[in-house]
Amino acid sequence: MSLIGEERKNYILNQLNLEGKVTTNDLVTKLKVSSETIRKYLEELEEENKLKRVYGGAVKINLSREEPSHLKREVIHAEEKRRIGRAAAALVEDNDIIFIDDGTTTLHMIDYLLNKKNITVLTVSVPVLHLLIDYNNKMIFSGDIFFIGGKVNAAHSRVAGSVAEKMVESFYADKAFISIDGIMMDKGITGFDEERGRMAGKMMEHSKQSIVLTDQSKFGLMQFYKIADLNEVDCIVSDVAVPKQWKDYLGIKDVNWIHAK
Repeated sequence: MSLIGEERKNYILNQLNLEGKVTTNDLVTKLKVSSETIRKYLEELEEENKLKRVYGGAVKINLSREEPSHLKREVIHAEEKRRIGRAAAALVEDNDIIFIDDGTTTLHMIDYLLNKKNITVLTVSVPVLHLLIDYNNKMIFSGDIFFIGGKVNAAHSRVAGSVAEKMVESFYADKAFISIDGIMMDKGITGFDEERGRMAGKMMEHSKQSIVLTDQSKFGLMQFYKIADLNEVDCIVSDVAVPKQWKDYLGIKDVNWIHAK
């Protein structure tokens, strides 16, 4: 295939990664080629297992319909998560009260909170709890720790359910740090699990600021449970700069974007 053909296919894949779907009519307009040419590109990309053709266009292949265990999640995109965690921790100020959810990305914040003074951390994450207790015993973390109690999900090392949600309702925080499993401009932020999604929503409701942590692999994905619309999010911290196709939309919604370098 010619270079220009490969460039067009790359454009299609980039749109899929951002929006989760493309339509033949839109691609004809954007790429200024015939619908037959677009169908040919979509067929070739489907043969390469890079998309799934549907009536009128194509959708992104979503291989992750089930949430991986906590141990598996820890090693996926580990370097990107470390950078995101460091950038998110920089948003925490002395004397802040913060919610930290059970994500492996938010877990990476902990090492960068040790120099903060008089902070209070509320969490449902067992690994976050263990790490904070360890640092507290070593006298390198001096803040207060609140563990949200309730039903324990052993596979994902977290607490969830109605008892935990009720406990969250007893607190108000300055910031909530939330990890997600999917993000689309028109669908908002989503997660695999309904209980976890409800918990994230409660944390956001009870915080002055809601901060989402996500690497680019979540772009264009829509998972089972809707956590919130984007107008409920104050800031997104990611391993890449804001996609230019999203910039205006996020500006309208007043969502700040931080590129974790």
